[in-house]
Amino acid sequence: MEQTYDVIVIGAGPVGENAADRAARGGLSVAVVEAELVGGECSYWACIPSKTLLSPGAARQAAREAPGVGDPGPLDVDAVLARRDEMTGEGDDSGQEEWLDSVGITLVRGHGRLAGERTVEVVPATGVDDDAAGETHRLLARCAVVVSTGSAAVVPDLPGLAEANPWTSREATAVEAVPASLVILGGGVVGVEMATLYADLGAQVTLIARGGLLAGAEPFAGEMVAEALRDAGVDVRLGTTARRVERPAPGGPVTVTVGGDDGAEIVTAAELLVATGRRPRTGDVGLDTVGLEPGAPLTIDDTTAVEKVGRDVVGKPWLFACGDVTGRVGTTHQGKYQARVTGDVVAALYGSGGDREAIVAASGARWSRYAARADHGAQTQAVFARPHVAWVGPTEAEARRAGLPVRAVSYDLASVAGAAVTSPDHGGRAQVLVDTERDVLVGATFVGPDAAELLHAATVAVVGEVPLDALWHAVPPFPTVSEVWLRLLEELGL
Repeated sequence: MEQTYDVIVIGAGPVGENAADRAARGGLSVAVVEAELVGGECSYWACIPSKTLLSPGAARQAAREAPGVGDPGPLDVDAVLARRDEMTGEGDDSGQEEWLDSVGITLVRGHGRLAGERTVEVVPATGVDDDAAGETHRLLARCAVVVSTGSAAVVPDLPGLAEANPWTSREATAVEAVPASLVILGGGVVGVEMATLYADLGAQVTLIARGGLLAGAEPFAGEMVAEALRDAGVDVRLGTTARRVERPAPGGPVTVTVGGDDGAEIVTAAELLVATGRRPRTGDVGLDTVGLEPGAPLTIDDTTAVEKVGRDVVGKPWLFACGDVTGRVGTTHQGKYQARVTGDVVAALYGSGGDREAIVAASGARWSRYAARADHGAQTQAVFARPHVAWVGPTEAEARRAGLPVRAVSYDLASVAGAAVTSPDHGGRAQVLVDTERDVLVGATFVGPDAAELLHAATVAVVGEVPLDALWHAVPPFPTVSEVWLRLLEELGL
């Protein structure tokens, strides 16, 4: 079958859906190609299930710390998993498919690959039993193709690891029964969130990391999370490396040798989770047919047009990418932000009511709906461990390496009235980075219960480049944890 659309989007996760929606709003006909579930990694194996599973443990901890409530006891594991199933629809994406249809976007099920300029070949996806998906499609794009195929977990080349059939984040969030014990390799976002989760659900957890925890955050954030994990009974081993893995019997215990040859130790558990990073899913999307390297990130400019790909006869780009495939920022929310830019740029370039001049103007603007500028200085991240860790912009070390004249100021959240009235055990820390030449915030980090909810005020201040003198007039309500903003400004001498 051969069909023609204005725009073809490869990948129907949250990122692809947003790009398709914005392009369709611009009056363009859009087809989305998906090999798995509409809604993607975030909806079924990552953000939604992981945060749903983490929420009960956080609520239990809050109850324990509130005077007069008492210890609510262990979690009802079956109820926790059932709520996860409810939130993910147990793998039923019919609701997402209905949404695409409601906004006029065509869904083509199967594995999409570029087959030359503005051409996408769709072959049946492995395991798909829908008769319609059994056909091979050749889709032609009048205007643009968008690649938003996300990322996949990296399984390192460690002796015995592949043969041990380890979990990745997908298996960890889709579990049907909680193992008695779990070894986690990796101290990043997935590692610390899953360590928190499985400790909550009653597993004995060992977390092994080559360095500290949360290397992308301020050092104090990882240190506070490590302390909290240890308090929760997690065996946190930092600065050590896994050397080899053995699992003699399929489904049996797994052993991990850690440390050097002169001081090696054996850790044994019922299951092993590999959380050592992710890679762009570009190995099998036909990049070679347009002169790009399969498996490599798709390098984009700030309009999200893919670089090193030819343009049409009037100089307009036809290939775009957004989300994890770009290698810029590996979060759903930042990918969706890029996708909104992608859809708006495509609509402006090719839609009947487009504004091509605005694309040109965007190249010189600090902020424009046609340029993903936040990728460079206002990225946001939230880690739903306990405590939460949330930050926007660079760390202090990153800012100094970039030559920014910054001053870091921090404050203990436990000293804020809103924290004290919540619980005598409410702790945490806030830190802001101030550009001392411009007197504006360029970054902020919050660690503490529900700290992710504190972040957006800082993001608005960073993106808006709000002068500190103006921030002083943003009066936080009393008694709330947000009053930390007043205390931080006082520390800055205001």
